[in-house]
Amino acid sequence: MDKNCSFCTPKITSFSTLVWIFLSGCGTIYEREPNGPLSFQTIRARKSSFGEHKTCHYTILSNKDENINMRMRKKKHGSERLSALSALVCPEDAVLGENPSILFGRELPLRLEIGCGKGDFVTQLSQREPDYGYFAMEKVDDVLVVAVEKYAVSRGLGKMGPNGGWLTPDGELYRDGAAWDIPMEMRGNVRFLGGDAKNLTQIFPAGSFECIYANFSDPWPKKGYESRRLTAPEFLKLYETLLSDGGYFRFKTDNADLFEYSVETVSASPFEITFLTRDLHASERAASNIMTEYERSFTAKGVKINCLEAVIHKKK
Repeated sequence: MDKNCSFCTPKITSFSTLVWIFLSGCGTIYEREPNGPLSFQTIRARKSSFGEHKTCHYTILSNKDENINMRMRKKKHGSERLSALSALVCPEDAVLGENPSILFGRELPLRLEIGCGKGDFVTQLSQREPDYGYFAMEKVDDVLVVAVEKYAVSRGLGKMGPNGGWLTPDGELYRDGAAWDIPMEMRGNVRFLGGDAKNLTQIFPAGSFECIYANFSDPWPKKGYESRRLTAPEFLKLYETLLSDGGYFRFKTDNADLFEYSVETVSASPFEITFLTRDLHASERAASNIMTEYERSFTAKGVKINCLEAVIHKKK
């Protein structure tokens, strides 16, 4: 174990420590070895946003045959909770036609967040800049339900009910798949949708958005997974289609390798980079930056946040 390595300092004694290592960007589970009555989880540290360091190995003891999983735990009554607030969620097979802002009951310029996570960013942004309509996409339902509920609470729409469902401000409980038909004037300016970002052009017409945000997306570090990165060339083409003339793409990540890759792909695309920093919180945009829960956690650990913004000009 390398004493000079940032990731060798903590003593690996618990699952929470394992999660810290994994989320810090250096830990990758690459093998699982049975060993007698116990199972072992081996973590290999790789180059990360903290810089170069030696390859280090950690062995994590867990109960026999226990599957240590970095994904968010399945949410209890998750599908019921999403159903209760389905007025705020677009169906996965939705086709929103020529005017997606109809979902807000009024004409609004539109923005899109891909991978909204637990909803911190879009909830805060929608409050700070209320004259826009926001679509927030999240692929994982167990994460999406957290985002939808967080937004609903911020709008004063009630709270999660006992044993699932949703409790409205007037005390009515929607559960067991029942959906609350929230009055349009109470729904606010955010709509959520589940599904894969690669299908966005099947849902929204060309030129729908003036801005697309991608915050702390999965870096997909393996070479064979390059096409899954949200800044891969095919995704940039998708954004070019979805953005209006003069629209812009904003990207934040703590992963230095992913950021360098993204600078290369965006520079090679029709987009023009108008802002770039490898330390967002020390830049001129620090004061206006909205931090996600993920970002707050990493910033507290001293991780620098990378950010770029790029504009697309379609009219020649």
